Amino acid sequence: MKIALLPLIACTLMVLAMPSLSYSEADGPDHWQILGVESNDVLNIRAEPDWQSEKIGEIPPDGQCVRNLGCKGGLTFQEFTTLSDEEKEAIKKNRPRWCKVEYQGVTGWVAGKYLREGFCGK
Repeated sequence: MKIALLPLIACTLMVLAMPSLSYSEADGPDHWQILGVESNDVLNIRAEPDWQSEKIGEIPPDGQCVRNLGCKGGLTFQEFTTLSDEEKEAIKKNRPRWCKVEYQGVTGWVAGKYLREGFCGK
């Protein structure tokens, strides 16, 4: 009986010792909150990730429960960890981060610089 348990114990230990592999389906948090928008202004939701794209909605400056559908542009991790502050600012200006979001039934793109990790209590 003890001999029969030995392979089972050995297999269990091998599985526990293996690194766990898990992959996220989306980058970043599930939800955003809005920061840095003046109290008398709104964050525009646009049809495409471009300042001149059609405005299709807006989010108030204290907006919460803004669902993250993915971002593009901005700094890569390597750029963030290796470049000077001046170089980072130049990249942010030339390649701004845009995030696709859903807010109160409207899906579109917003400027990523106004987003911070948030949560939704729903």
